[in-house]
Amino acid sequence: MGLKEKLKTAILKLRLKRPSFDIQQIKENMEMKRDEKKLVNDIEKELNQRTKRKEDIKKAINLGDIRKLRLKKEKKVREKYKLKSYLQKAGFAIDPKIVSKRLFNLCIIINLLVSAYVIYFFSTNYNYTIYYAIINMVLIWTVIFVVILLIVWLSFHVMLDLRIFHRKITIEMVLPDFLQLTSANIRAGMPIDQSLWYAVRPRFGVLAKEIELVAKETMGGVELKDALLSFGNKYDSEILRRSISMLIEGMEAGGEIGNLLNRIAMNISDSQILQKEMSANVTTYVIFIGFATLAAAPFLFALSSQLLAIMTALTSSVEIPSGVSISFSKIAIEKTDFMIYSVTSLLITAFFSAVIIAIIKKGSIKGGFKYIPRFIIITLIVYFTSLWAVNQLFANLI
Repeated sequence: MGLKEKLKTAILKLRLKRPSFDIQQIKENMEMKRDEKKLVNDIEKELNQRTKRKEDIKKAINLGDIRKLRLKKEKKVREKYKLKSYLQKAGFAIDPKIVSKRLFNLCIIINLLVSAYVIYFFSTNYNYTIYYAIINMVLIWTVIFVVILLIVWLSFHVMLDLRIFHRKITIEMVLPDFLQLTSANIRAGMPIDQSLWYAVRPRFGVLAKEIELVAKETMGGVELKDALLSFGNKYDSEILRRSISMLIEGMEAGGEIGNLLNRIAMNISDSQILQKEMSANVTTYVIFIGFATLAAAPFLFALSSQLLAIMTALTSSVEIPSGVSISFSKIAIEKTDFMIYSVTSLLITAFFSAVIIAIIKKGSIKGGFKYIPRFIIITLIVYFTSLWAVNQLFANLI
């Protein structure tokens, strides 16, 4: 075979192989496209199934059920601020309806006394007609009754807030010691309910009674978790609720409860020590505010009152010659008016000073509410004592 024939044979073989290569490539491309299309179809099918499941869930949940859940949540929020919650946290096991009824009856009694006094006052001092009496009674039983009702309810809520705060402070003071004793009992091998029971001491006061109630409830068949949650809801203490929550989580997780309670007790003790140190660091401000309110201000007001009396006496006793055009007019400020202004200013100053000192020392107005009547009484005593002493000192000058 010659060279030309060999070349022709090779070219024919190449031409025969090329179409077969192209066909195989086309087949592979078609298979890839089929796989891609199948993948796209699977994804679309999955999306359609998810959409269908969402629609089925939406159909399954009724709109009325959603509304009920929302109303239930709002009801829990409202109950937090209801009178029943306040009474429970204050330690009163009284029906709120009975309390409301008694307070309303008290307002009616007070209003009756006011009405009787007004009738007696006008009947003995003035001659008024029956129409005037009717107008006064309508005014007393509308405006004044509403004012008395607001004052009584405000006073009652203030009393409840103070009692709630006092219970909170009382239980938080002994909580670290109780948790440490409970931790020691757990490490000794006692179960958690017995550890709580045997950690009770008489010096724990209210906490000891509450733990006794928890123990009685658990003996009666109530779960320890529910009994502890009920105990935590009786107090407006975030520290107590967090401690109980961590204890319950530790019980459910099966961790080392003894070490957990010991760490909680140490954290509470550290925070209480830090608060006392912060209160001690601002003692200088407390002394300055107390001295200015209880001593300096009453004495200066008493001295100013005596100075006003001296000026009044001097201007009234000065004799001016007939040829002199100078004249002393009467002083516009009366001594009685200045005394009323002094007492009012001292009362306001004493109130706000007591509030500031309460916030500095205790961190809250409730913690130092007892300072307010003490500051008012001491301020008035110092003022009237200083006024008497200054009058005796300058008696010869008037």
